[in-house]
Amino acid sequence: MSLEIDPNQFRSLSPINSLNPGNIQDLIKKISATAVSQGHYIFKKGDMDKSHIYLLKGEIELVEDKKVISVIKAGTPDALQPLSHSFPRAYSARAKVNSVVTKINSDMLDIMLTWDQTGSYSVESLEEDDDETDWMTRILQTRVFHRIPPANIQAMFMRMDSVNFKPGEKVVEQDEDGDYFYIIKEGRCLVTRATPANPNGVKLATLTVGDSFGEEALISDTKRNATVTMLSEGHLMRLNKDDFNSLLNEPLLNWVTYEEGKKLVESEDAIWFDVRLPAEHKAKHIKNSINIPLIFLRMKANSLDKDKKYVIYCDTGRRSSAASFLLNEKDIESYVLKDGVDTAAQEDLA
Repeated sequence: MSLEIDPNQFRSLSPINSLNPGNIQDLIKKISATAVSQGHYIFKKGDMDKSHIYLLKGEIELVEDKKVISVIKAGTPDALQPLSHSFPRAYSARAKVNSVVTKINSDMLDIMLTWDQTGSYSVESLEEDDDETDWMTRILQTRVFHRIPPANIQAMFMRMDSVNFKPGEKVVEQDEDGDYFYIIKEGRCLVTRATPANPNGVKLATLTVGDSFGEEALISDTKRNATVTMLSEGHLMRLNKDDFNSLLNEPLLNWVTYEEGKKLVESEDAIWFDVRLPAEHKAKHIKNSINIPLIFLRMKANSLDKDKKYVIYCDTGRRSSAASFLLNEKDIESYVLKDGVDTAAQEDLA
């Protein structure tokens, strides 16, 4: 259940109290307080959810291996700090009595603090209504962004251009050169691919606020493999190719040699994942690999087991790099085979 937050209490929390008053007020509009019943857990030891969580009312026990390490009471100096603020969480947090807490995305707060203190950011300047920064919150809450250095994230938002599109307007077109990576701030997009049998295009996906596209052509340095058309009025944020590759792509890629990939498959229950075309896979592939061509991966990614790890390969590493970026956006752990399928041992090929 969501509850109202006392602005005076919120302004006293650290490090929120270092923001300018206007930005604190705008931040209050975007969060809410949540009631936690006695005995219920707010988070468990080992959790990786990167959030600042504050106790507003009641008492919270910090627990390790069923032992209570400390008790934090609302209104005390300890309650001005975020609860057990480390990742992974060092302790579990359990409500000793009926309590109230609030949660703020840590990356979002860090960006606000950085830009606020450099004088180059104002929440109000980004907002026309309360939904304006939902796109930013959504992508920052994606686990993939937890692996990107904070400085890179800040630079990404500062270097992005804002562009508007009308319904029916093409944002990117199949077979043109790739120039930008896009994130949808407002609106909906349709992704289609033309084939000889379907020159008008086959529907691949529908994208909405917080979704991104355009990375495949930038990573693989090839032509656009699909057309993206606005289904409604659109407001998109875009990042140019060089900035995308330096700020977002490289920090996310886990490159492995064939031997390293083989060990992952054998010891950590990972899966070989071929993103080449079916004909390429049929001609030569690593034994026991699955095959989903890169062009269909965005549509089929949700069918993959998120509890598994995937060692992705193609011929060179280009298509597999693009596939890895896409899986990372879906919170699916992946690795990229250096130099492609030709590095595999002959006896491991079929």
